[in-house]
Amino acid sequence: MLKDIGAFLVKLLGFSMVLFFVHYYILAQFFSGELYFDLWAIYLFNAFMVLGVYLVIRYYGEHRPDSVLKVFLMLTILKMALAVVFLLPIFMKKSAHSQLEIFNFFIPYFLYLIFEIMGLSKFLQKT
Repeated sequence: MLKDIGAFLVKLLGFSMVLFFVHYYILAQFFSGELYFDLWAIYLFNAFMVLGVYLVIRYYGEHRPDSVLKVFLMLTILKMALAVVFLLPIFMKKSAHSQLEIFNFFIPYFLYLIFEIMGLSKFLQKT
């Protein structure tokens, strides 16, 4: 189990680094203003959310495999709610670049969601 979690963590770190540097490069080429959220904060939030969901699903997959789908759906809803809370300052502040800030968050959010689902599907196929 620890070997699988370690492999997932290494893949998550590699995925995060590549995605971060590509995103940073694109943003640096096309935008020169100041944003409310730093890119590293967005990626840190998303990486921790994916890791948390993965660890909880792994636990439930080994101890209570019949409730994995229910737990996954609940955690996904919780993750969406936490994303809204994370973005609340943008919604309240009316940033001059609020559309860019939303795209900066949700594009990596959905890419991390795809990564999470692919990692969990590999695990669930084994069980």
